[in-house]
Amino acid sequence: MQLRLDQLSQHLSKGAGLLKPIYTLYGDEALLVQEAGDTIRAAAKAAGYTERQVHTVAGAHFDWSSLLGQASEMSLFGDRQFIDIRIPGGKPGKDGSQALQQYCAMAAGNDGVITLITLPRLDKTQQSSAWFTALDGAGLTLRCDPIERNALPLWIAQRLAAQGQQVESGEAGQRTLAFFADRVEGNLLAAHQEIVKLGLLHPPGVLTIEQIEEAVVDVARFNVFKLSEAVLSGQVHRTLRMIDGLQAEGEAAVLVHWALAEDILALHRARAALDSGKPLPMVLREQRVWGPRERLFERILPRTRANSLIRLVAAASTVDGIVKGLRHPQWPEDPWEALRRLALQLSQVAAGGPPITP
Repeated sequence: MQLRLDQLSQHLSKGAGLLKPIYTLYGDEALLVQEAGDTIRAAAKAAGYTERQVHTVAGAHFDWSSLLGQASEMSLFGDRQFIDIRIPGGKPGKDGSQALQQYCAMAAGNDGVITLITLPRLDKTQQSSAWFTALDGAGLTLRCDPIERNALPLWIAQRLAAQGQQVESGEAGQRTLAFFADRVEGNLLAAHQEIVKLGLLHPPGVLTIEQIEEAVVDVARFNVFKLSEAVLSGQVHRTLRMIDGLQAEGEAAVLVHWALAEDILALHRARAALDSGKPLPMVLREQRVWGPRERLFERILPRTRANSLIRLVAAASTVDGIVKGLRHPQWPEDPWEALRRLALQLSQVAAGGPPITP
């Protein structure tokens, strides 16, 4: 059964009698996985599950039969067992799949063992697999997704409140949280460390923007997929900041161009399909546009004309040459400057205007 992360503490507080035999954590947000795992381990220990085993499934030669045997044995000391299984690759393999299904069947009748299984982010195929379905049916599964940029200010405010601190009320406080979020976007572990640092530097109470500006280090981390979201949302300041960050982190200019060009070409093809009479939902399915990107395309396409997108396709072609070493008289020679201009043109079209000419 799926459980939200914010429901975990309430579930565990109900007492030892309601603990599940298996807890499965999956996702790429290391801080949230670590915190949820620590919370489950602490609750199990308090309930008497004091003998702990840790197993890491690495490669195809893991001894699943030994794990099954240990889980079925009684503790030598009469203690309840906590078994910690880590599958960093996310794929247990054929033998592992069968073993996990058998393990789940065993767990239902063994109240002397609690198991925590930790996995990375799983795709839809993995989540619908027999072994994951068995884990979900035998206990609780918790998904540890990254905190999105629009939810980050609230997350920061909640973390500050947990240590007795808060920002100023009203618009000033919102600006402070937005500044904080800009500094730590994409790096939740560092965000947590900055919040803890504020708790050490200042007593409980209201934090001013000056105190946060002085204390919080710029530790933001970006990726090209988040850049796409910023550009298509028309967030010019965030777009330029992300491109600067990607350049500073040593990201390949050709990869950044690929992300921008993919959006431009998808918009161009979708607009052509709409003009031919196809309905928008069908067009988006055909272009394999879904998730947050789907909502952005639904907003952009109805107010975007084909001629604007044709000019963007030509601009993307020009920048493709620039990042590969070819010059163009109307564009900057520096690949990153050309990428900034292309991103601004796409952002302008996404906002409903024509592309900015070079």
